[in-house]
Amino acid sequence: MPFCNVSTYQNDVDAANNNGIQIFYRTYGCGPVKVLLIIGLAGTHDSWVPQIKGLAGTVTPNDDESPCGDQSNESGATIGVEVCAFDNRGMGRSSVPAKKSEYTTNIMAKDAIAVMDHLGWGKAHVFGHSMGAMIACKLAALAPDRVSSLALLNVTGGGYECIPKLDCQTLAIAIRFLRAKTPEQRAAVDLDTHYSKEYLEEYVGLKTRRTILYEEYVKNISATGLQSSHGFEGQKNACWTHKMSREELDSIRAAGFPVLVIHGRHDIIAQLSHAKRLTEKLYPSARMVELQGGHLVSHERTKEVNDSLLELIKASESAITLYDWTNLPKKSTGCKATGISFCRADERSCFSFMVDIVKKLRTFLLYFFGLFDLAFEHVRGALRSIKPVRVDSVIR
Repeated sequence: MPFCNVSTYQNDVDAANNNGIQIFYRTYGCGPVKVLLIIGLAGTHDSWVPQIKGLAGTVTPNDDESPCGDQSNESGATIGVEVCAFDNRGMGRSSVPAKKSEYTTNIMAKDAIAVMDHLGWGKAHVFGHSMGAMIACKLAALAPDRVSSLALLNVTGGGYECIPKLDCQTLAIAIRFLRAKTPEQRAAVDLDTHYSKEYLEEYVGLKTRRTILYEEYVKNISATGLQSSHGFEGQKNACWTHKMSREELDSIRAAGFPVLVIHGRHDIIAQLSHAKRLTEKLYPSARMVELQGGHLVSHERTKEVNDSLLELIKASESAITLYDWTNLPKKSTGCKATGISFCRADERSCFSFMVDIVKKLRTFLLYFFGLFDLAFEHVRGALRSIKPVRVDSVIR
């Protein structure tokens, strides 16, 4: 089976910390163009199937004896792209460390670099989704010379930005997610987090997409099993502790490769505003693409996403300048802050300041009461499990 022993390709310190860690991977297609796909929290390598098909032209994995296959795809056309997708530590067939501290985007980026070394890839186009996009950012900062281009799908900056869109509907979905114990329960809640409502309600023949996808999700979850508690808590820790420093962002910009940020407008997990903010921080390297879709926009809008990724690959191999690549407005040299601007003290800026404060207060209150509700349910469940003890009277 195709496994990468991470410690084999790391320095003494990292190797000591990762002794025994194995990453399961698959490669598809063949050609001089290399693409590394990094999936998000609780996802496995086959979550990238729509992109594997669009980039490599096949979803049939290369076997161990002939890594590049016969250099033809399922339609007989010549392939110029070799794709690698893998299971992050904590999920699928990869190792599942027990300690939460063994999961950070920095550590997981080094896993991805080890996979590249294992395959003998000097450079690759690195594409990541959600948590995988955070890992891709870290990889690009750690080894910018190994990156041909960078694509970030449904990404945030980690930390508090991992808090989803907070409203009653999203909180209800979050509670359902934490309570899901069976493949059927998990499939139902995954659909609401991955796709937009409009997409799920569309009919394909006599069935809605929700019905079709629900059956597929139950089948897949039943086959692979729910993510282990160690894996889930660890990957969640990687998201919460993720942060890109100014120096790391500077190193990505200085490397000179193009960056593509793709996001679904109806994503309730990773808010669009966070992706826009990261895109602005990566100016002029980055281009922003917004699509009608949810968190799994790569499945919901497959053609648009694949076309954008192929355009990114083409741009990286051309003589296009980053200023021609980006679609962001040219930055002004005036005063600009990442948070609240105090450049002008007129009524309009004052009003914007107040609106921003109210929004943050609302977000905090919704988050606080959501946590309170979860804690209350946990305590109530614990109390229900307590069995009454009968104490006979000792006084006669």
